[in-house]
Amino acid sequence: MPKPSRKRPTPKTSGSRGPEAADLLLEVGTEELPYHFIKPALEALAESATRLLKDSRLVHGRLCTMGTPRRLVLTVESVAGRQASAVVEAMGPSRGVAYDASGQPTKAALGFANSQGVPVGELETRATSKGEYVFAVKRDSGRPASAVLSDVLPQVITGLSFPKAMKWNDTGLRFARPIRWVLALHGTRTIPFRVGDLGSGNRSWGHRFLSSGQTLRRQGLKIQNLKSYLKVIQSQGVIVDPERRRAMILAQLASLAKSARGQVHRDEDLLEQAIFTVEYPQTLLGGFNPQYLTLPKEILITSMKEHQGFFSLVRTDGTLLPNFLAVSNMRLSNMRLIREGNERVLGARLADAKFFFDEDRKVTLAQRVDKLKTVTFHQKLGTMYQKTERVMALAAKLAEALGNPSLQDPARRAAQLSKADLLTGMVGEFPALQGIMGREYARHDGEPEAVCRAIGEQYLPHSMEGPVPDSDPGKILSLADRLDTLAGFFHVGLVPSGSEDPLGLRRHATAIVRVILEGRLRLAMGDLLAQAKELVAGQGFRGAAPADAARGKAVSADPGEFLADRLRHYGRTLHGLRDDVMEAVLQSPGSRSLDLVDLSARMQALQAITARPEFDPLIIGFKRAHRLVEKEQWTGDTIDGALLQHPAESALKKVLDETRQVVPAAIDRGAYGEALDALVRMKPAIDEFFVGVLVNAEDPALRGNRLSILRGVDRLFLSFADFSHILVPGG
Repeated sequence: MPKPSRKRPTPKTSGSRGPEAADLLLEVGTEELPYHFIKPALEALAESATRLLKDSRLVHGRLCTMGTPRRLVLTVESVAGRQASAVVEAMGPSRGVAYDASGQPTKAALGFANSQGVPVGELETRATSKGEYVFAVKRDSGRPASAVLSDVLPQVITGLSFPKAMKWNDTGLRFARPIRWVLALHGTRTIPFRVGDLGSGNRSWGHRFLSSGQTLRRQGLKIQNLKSYLKVIQSQGVIVDPERRRAMILAQLASLAKSARGQVHRDEDLLEQAIFTVEYPQTLLGGFNPQYLTLPKEILITSMKEHQGFFSLVRTDGTLLPNFLAVSNMRLSNMRLIREGNERVLGARLADAKFFFDEDRKVTLAQRVDKLKTVTFHQKLGTMYQKTERVMALAAKLAEALGNPSLQDPARRAAQLSKADLLTGMVGEFPALQGIMGREYARHDGEPEAVCRAIGEQYLPHSMEGPVPDSDPGKILSLADRLDTLAGFFHVGLVPSGSEDPLGLRRHATAIVRVILEGRLRLAMGDLLAQAKELVAGQGFRGAAPADAARGKAVSADPGEFLADRLRHYGRTLHGLRDDVMEAVLQSPGSRSLDLVDLSARMQALQAITARPEFDPLIIGFKRAHRLVEKEQWTGDTIDGALLQHPAESALKKVLDETRQVVPAAIDRGAYGEALDALVRMKPAIDEFFVGVLVNAEDPALRGNRLSILRGVDRLFLSFADFSHILVPGG
């Protein structure tokens, strides 16, 4: 007996905002949130609210989120006063099962009607592609918005997740910090609900220090609606819109920098921190003892940023001024006490930095290298000393592969000293200065400038947008370090899976792609990855299967394929390359050496020619030839001129012979546009061949000869890319 459909009913909605539409305001007040929690939380809040309002059939206007360290705010314009009406239909059993011969409902019909909450007499019979079936049709006029929002808003709040959450009472609710109040209004009406043991209301609280009066700080601010909220909250020392705070901070920074005859050392991460650390920004100008300017400026900038969240000031030539800019959450008539307090704290920090710098220089980097034997790189890949040895060997191989033996000595020396600064006090205090301090200490030790620069550039690029190493030894060291990391972790089975990449291997592989492509380095990365793996194995580290293989996940253990995937990401992101175009190049026989510069050039040339109108029809013809050769598993190469019966056969052979003289030579020169242009010119001959020639002739000799022509076409195209991966209409 057929059973009722278990599919979730699909509502058909209709309706409009209606006269009762009103703005929605939700504010979740908390103890101070960590600044880096806020922006992701606001993005998640917007996404969740959009989805839940849609699912709840509440028509609305513009939705936005705002926030400060003490509040997450959701505003939605013109939320309908009532849910949109809906007709919900559910398919039940077939008519033959639902009714007996006399037309009376059976137990199946009665059970289905009962499960859907409708009288059995209201079931409808409809014709479907599978025959006649009964349907339950429920018409829902919708609930008032206040009732719906009372259900939805608690889900919006409790659905937020944070890098770290906490429980602060017995309700079990987890949140980044304790929730102190919840403001929820639809128009002027309070939306009642509870979050944990806290009930919603119509009150908010202003700035912890700048709001006026003890009574308001204790009892809060009564809010009438969204429009009044924005005015009232600002009057109590809160700029709730982060974009307004951004504009205020930038204007204050520029003004104070100008007064100090300098420029702000722009740092987007630091700006983001300032925006989400304050509710009402007030920037002040402070200074420090000029004697500290003898320190490398990276030390001063990092100390001011990491410890205090201060912006640095520089002259037009890039040198530092003995000043800083601090964004405060206080606004006083006299900011002198705050400024002096900041100056005292910064002075102590800079004194510590100078102490570390002076002490570190008493021991050379070369003297520290042996102590890297006590520093673990990874438990499965040994110590930093062992990694250093591998990187030195790879640096020499890279210099050799680039055809420049003069780079071997500086690259090897830079690799030998590259990790020694990890043992210094300065890097222990400021891990962000890795490499930078190595460069400074190498200069102090009298190392060649090429070695110093390479050490300073070894961690570049830091991101998809950051600068790549500028010097050749720096490029080599950056590549050698990351090649060792990539090959090593793949060798011991620590392979990224899905979105998980705790070791940052995607970042390392992307950096390899950028250094090679932007440096135009012609390297056979397949061979270099194999050599890097041999160096790891040569130190006695045993290979292992990928960790996820045991859990049944499809994980490639090939670091070359992993690197190729990052090349795809780079091509897609920076050049807008089509996935099928990149796949065609990567699946060609010439891709095995993994020369990224060559592969990228082929991809861009192929993408450019796909815009030509004759390209898609050409690919259809090629795929037909490719499928015939593949299906027959034809390997014959010889084309017998005496067996050419049809003019189209002779024409295609003639064009094939001519194109064979052009394409390989053009590919060897890297003239990929010329090679592709020659292939495109084969289109008329290929088309005429398939129109006039029967490939599967009864005569085996004729059939073999024609397949050999097609195999010649197939191999010529495959010498550039595997065009069978190109997606075209009708292909």
